[in-house]
Amino acid sequence: MSIVHSKERNKIYFASDFHLGVPSYRTSREREHKILRWLDKVEEDAAELYLMGDVFDFWFEYDTVVPKGFVRFLGKLALLSDSGVQITFFKGNHDMWMFDYFKKELGVQIIDDELVIERNGKRFFLHHGDGLGPGDTKYKVLKKIFRSRFCQWLFARLHPNIGIGIAKKWSKNSRIANNEKEQFVTNEQEWLYVYSQKLLQKEYFDYLVFGHRHLPLEISINQSKYVNLGEWINYFSYAVFDGVTLTLNYFND
Repeated sequence: MSIVHSKERNKIYFASDFHLGVPSYRTSREREHKILRWLDKVEEDAAELYLMGDVFDFWFEYDTVVPKGFVRFLGKLALLSDSGVQITFFKGNHDMWMFDYFKKELGVQIIDDELVIERNGKRFFLHHGDGLGPGDTKYKVLKKIFRSRFCQWLFARLHPNIGIGIAKKWSKNSRIANNEKEQFVTNEQEWLYVYSQKLLQKEYFDYLVFGHRHLPLEISINQSKYVNLGEWINYFSYAVFDGVTLTLNYFND
């Protein structure tokens, strides 16, 4: 089936922290439908789509099993990919156990950590945002453990009903599951802003784009801009690059 598009595909979209799967089946399904309506809009003019981590509140790929659900979302990504939209997935702290399923089935690129791209003369530094900046030593240690091949091999030995069940119970204590809205205090207390400042001392980027923070932010750093994509429980925020400027937007249908 051929798909006819009325607009030129020349935009790049960025979104993060859908956290599909929490806080309940009903609310997750409602959010999934809203994301699909946004993707319908993206499909009109997107050349590329970057989903920058924590798309799922939990994800683990066994050799022959993946978490059930999200079939409408996955089907839409397959349609986008088949129609020529280049899709890139970042591993977040909630869905870091993503391996090759999406690459094989959807043709998407999987990014473990950071990605640097250049489009229309603009340089982008992209990262989910977890484990960066000062502090949070406990999580940085846990991240190394959880990302180790031994830990992944060990978890894969659990029956999916047990492994995924444990993960779902753990998710109930997360800030997004409990709808804890983040608050902005000052630039100096934004650890990703501090990280961006230090990174820019070594290398120039026009835009530094992250998720993880759960708060939509646009903060200038001299000639550069730090952008946080927010989340899709309270804000439904995303960014779009039109070839000239990256802007933060909010989806309200």
